[in-house]
Amino acid sequence: MKMNPTQENRTNAALQNQLNTQLANWSVLGVKLHAYHWFVKGPQFFTLHKKFEELYGAAAGYTDELAERLLAIGGTPAASMSQYLQLASVKEYSGPMTAEEMTADLASDFRTIAAQLSAGIVEAGQEGDEPSGDLLTGMKAEVEKQAWMLESFSGR
Repeated sequence: MKMNPTQENRTNAALQNQLNTQLANWSVLGVKLHAYHWFVKGPQFFTLHKKFEELYGAAAGYTDELAERLLAIGGTPAASMSQYLQLASVKEYSGPMTAEEMTADLASDFRTIAAQLSAGIVEAGQEGDEPSGDLLTGMKAEVEKQAWMLESFSGR
């Protein structure tokens, strides 16, 4: 039996919440990565300046993919900083940090995001939404890789 759009939206509300949490995380993280890109100092400046730029570019891509997926399944993507800050699990930039503190903070953020991506993957599976599950699975693989690289850079 085909569900009407209202029933469909209700049945995937939990998945939509997972996708909106990820949208918020990547939006807040994108702003944080810009700040780290601008304010990094020290002997690793050139390496980290370039890496943070790469990461905020990836964050922008993820926000677009997540918002478009939400729209495709009948959801409404969060679209304001106040919504992002309310929904996000990652914290926004809070002031001066050393390069080592920045990389450790980002590694922690990526581990938090990876755990939440796992929950979203489970939710997508329960909903039978393979495209959302595939999107989140691909993101998780990249997020775990970046967390490992940042931890390695920090010597952890």
